[in-house]
Amino acid sequence: MEIEEKIKSLRRRIETLDGQLLRLLNERAEIVMEVGREKSAGKMDSYDPQREEEIVRALVLQNNGPFPKQAIAPVFREIISACRSLETEITVAYLGPPATHTHLACFEYFGSSVQTQPKESIQEVFEAVEKRKASYGVVPIENSTEGSVNQTLDRLVESEVMICGEVMIQVSHHLLSHSGRSEDIRKIASHASALEQCRKWLRKNFPHVEVAEAASTAKAAQMAAEDPKTAAIASSLAAQLYGLKVVESRIEDYLSNYTRFLVIGLHTNPRTGKDKTSILFSISHAPGSLYQALKPFSEKGINLTKIESRPMKGKPWEYIFFVDIEGHAADAPIREVMAELEKSALFLKLVGSYPQRSLEK
Repeated sequence: MEIEEKIKSLRRRIETLDGQLLRLLNERAEIVMEVGREKSAGKMDSYDPQREEEIVRALVLQNNGPFPKQAIAPVFREIISACRSLETEITVAYLGPPATHTHLACFEYFGSSVQTQPKESIQEVFEAVEKRKASYGVVPIENSTEGSVNQTLDRLVESEVMICGEVMIQVSHHLLSHSGRSEDIRKIASHASALEQCRKWLRKNFPHVEVAEAASTAKAAQMAAEDPKTAAIASSLAAQLYGLKVVESRIEDYLSNYTRFLVIGLHTNPRTGKDKTSILFSISHAPGSLYQALKPFSEKGINLTKIESRPMKGKPWEYIFFVDIEGHAADAPIREVMAELEKSALFLKLVGSYPQRSLEK
């Protein structure tokens, strides 16, 4: 009885604290609404992603525990997202359908209090932003095991949109079914890339079960919801949206499987002090030309975090290079390198400077 009374007492303290947190959240929301009114009067943009990023980073640094440090960012991004929705409505286009990992990336970056628009292709996401039918778009750019997403790279060459942000999430695949029992499964469906990422696990655990490709992991989840004998390899969000049970969690062959997503929009970002810049350029097809193009980056001490080549359309054996570098386009060393590169490049395009984001567990 003494232990039970102590637990009851502790729970009452928790309930009191929860009430205090709720009052503080509403107080925060009222201040955000006042900020929104002032911005509206001054004809200023309501959404300030740099400010939001600074808030989260500062809170992570302030935390001394025992509240888990890795939980600070997702908790406060949801608080910020909910308060932001009182100030302005943000519409985000993404590569759909709902419950894909790109859908999850939207929530990781913006929080869940945004309006989302699923699109059938990466091109449609770009077009939604270009035509101002969406405030932002979210598209995959590279996977740690499968490499770059060429459709996104090609659209960045042709489009006028800018990269406004990035988010990296761990891609976990789950086996989902109507009953949650492995003995009921007669067919397993998923997107081709998900099937490939789980190939060894499937061979070991379901060697005699039919495997079928679907247009997306979300489509596979829909198939599983409609057919009790079909299981899907999909995300945890798909299980929630389609009312499925988890047969087995995290069945991917390589647990360190991450995908980087880009947030695209029509505006540029000011410096935050921890930025990344993406550029595109092409050079003459001559010996040493790539070395000469990249040499100034080394001389200025600028770190390249990614370099990828894509064929130029209509010009066989000529390439466009996509390069990510640490720093902001407004930084003096990067400005100097860009000016030097412009002299020799056949084509040069700044795609965007944006805050760097770490891996989301």
